[in-house]
Amino acid sequence: MAGARYTRYLGELDLEELLQDLMGALEDYFLFSGFPFSRRRRSGQTLADLHDAIVDALLQGGILDEETLGRLLQRYPGTTAEQLERLVQEVMERLQSEGYITTVPERASALHPEGVPDPDSPREPDKVRFELTDKSLDFLGYKSLRDLLHATGRSGFGAHETVFLAPNQEAYTEPKPYEFGDTLQLDIARTLLHAIQRQGPRLPLEIAYEDLHVLQGEYQSSCATVLMLDCSHSMILYGEDRFTPAKKVALALAHLIRTQFPGDSLHCVLFHDSAEEVRLRDLAKARVGPFYTNTCEGLRLARRVLLNQRKDMRQVIMITDGKPSAITLPSGHVYKNPYGLDPMIVEETLKEVVRCRKAGIVINTFMLTDDPLLVRFVQKVTQLARGKAYFTTPMNLGRYVLMDFVSRKVRHVH
Repeated sequence: MAGARYTRYLGELDLEELLQDLMGALEDYFLFSGFPFSRRRRSGQTLADLHDAIVDALLQGGILDEETLGRLLQRYPGTTAEQLERLVQEVMERLQSEGYITTVPERASALHPEGVPDPDSPREPDKVRFELTDKSLDFLGYKSLRDLLHATGRSGFGAHETVFLAPNQEAYTEPKPYEFGDTLQLDIARTLLHAIQRQGPRLPLEIAYEDLHVLQGEYQSSCATVLMLDCSHSMILYGEDRFTPAKKVALALAHLIRTQFPGDSLHCVLFHDSAEEVRLRDLAKARVGPFYTNTCEGLRLARRVLLNQRKDMRQVIMITDGKPSAITLPSGHVYKNPYGLDPMIVEETLKEVVRCRKAGIVINTFMLTDDPLLVRFVQKVTQLARGKAYFTTPMNLGRYVLMDFVSRKVRHVH
């Protein structure tokens, strides 16, 4: 006789909320910068490393209470360890299917001599590598931005405000006579009134060029920003990780610009012994090193990037914790001197600061240390670049950067 077996219904397995909480809990793991004392230190970006990080987050990260975790584990047969393993495997599969991570081909050692993957070789989790997708980076940027805004008591930002008036914006003040180049958004009432005052109340009313008046409103400018991040070894020394908070600021800025300032642009430059521009999607896996601080080369690269941007404003946001200790010579060799402020290094760096100022580029410096030598150097940079300097810490770095970014005023826009 056929029968039926009934069990307690636990509902459909919906891990979407768990995935988002998990991505937040794994933020430090994904943005690992090489800090030797990180609680979630990792050896690489393999699925096996991710597996261990997820287990750690589920058991110790506080994203699930014991009751919720136990309810999830009841969906799977076997011992508690087997249940946990099945849950972690499903979470990893969902991270891939929902587009948070993507696997990448194995290294050349796992390939045929012809350079193609061997379909017969097993893809072991400890060898299969993964990368964060744009969806993950956008989510991490949103999380960082949300945390920073909550810390400052702000709920949202609009476009960059300036002290200038321009046509074709929301009107809030007196209209202006039309000038060549203005958008022809006529103030009909003022145009007709001016024509009547000029020729009297008669028909037909002839409107001349000088009668035209256009609406006037608040001008909102666009801005090109280069975020210069110091990734010399001092950023993870002295018992503090200073590079990971800088990366979080970059992701938060990227999300802010994408959602609130679509006319703006953001580029990222890392400077150490030399300097290079990195894509924001590659910033998450960037680590500190090499050792020295080539501020001059970083500013030179930032200037070249900004000169290619057609924006009203151009600025450099430089985050550093060390004095300049290297420059790139005309021959291409890197001259290094970590002891004190080398006069030649300082002179070449300040020359590049002056070049930035002449190009209309503002340099705002955020210092993560109060070293007297660095303070004197940054004060000179601020004086030459006519920018701002902030003394801050990794804990409040993001608030300073964001508030400066959204609240600055412009004195002159061409």
